[in-house]
Amino acid sequence: MAGDSGHPGMLTTALVLGIIGGVFGIIGALAAMFLGGLGAAFAAEGAGEIVGLGFAAVFIGVVGIVGGALARGASKTAALLLLLSGVAGFIAVSMAWLIAGPLLIAGAILAWFGRKKKRAVNRQPSAAEPKPVT
Repeated sequence: MAGDSGHPGMLTTALVLGIIGGVFGIIGALAAMFLGGLGAAFAAEGAGEIVGLGFAAVFIGVVGIVGGALARGASKTAALLLLLSGVAGFIAVSMAWLIAGPLLIAGAILAWFGRKKKRAVNRQPSAAEPKPVT
């Protein structure tokens, strides 16, 4: 299977970066949820919103893991999922995504450039030879 891909080393690296980035994203999301819950306990304004965005970031981290897992099989889809999760995590939880975001975005770049490029097949029409009449 590794010979079917364009650059298997890049795709393996994208797989690893996606999974590690997704795990760090989930850890960052849990940290954001913890801080939001702590703020809600002290009646801080907007703390409930932080908890909600933390839940969203957990889902985004899972999408990053799925994107990393797809890197060797469907590298275009993996690149899209990794890039989407990398950017969406920054939007959701900002600083809590500081480790996961660059890992996921780097994984997306590697998955995109490591994919197998389809080559156009240059077929020349074969001239049909006339059959000899007997």
